[in-house]
Amino acid sequence: MTDPNDGAWFAPKRFGYGCGLPIARQGWALLAGYLLVVGLCVQLARWDQDVGMTGAIALFVPATAVFLVIAAWKTRGGWRWRWDGED
Repeated sequence: MTDPNDGAWFAPKRFGYGCGLPIARQGWALLAGYLLVVGLCVQLARWDQDVGMTGAIALFVPATAVFLVIAAWKTRGGWRWRWDGED
């Protein structure tokens, strides 16, 4: 069993690669912040087809990269392929 005080923000997925849902308030805050950025990107893209879309892409790509790096770093057990709890 893993230590509940290991500093992880996300639970590992049971099947597949990556992380599951957040298990700490920091993970929920990171997810909420990312979703707000995605919503802002949608609004930018709607605002103007040329300038807004360029701004949305310029904001979306680094925000996604940062989200994925932090989620991988803060997932209990790291990101690796899992198949129904086999370790």
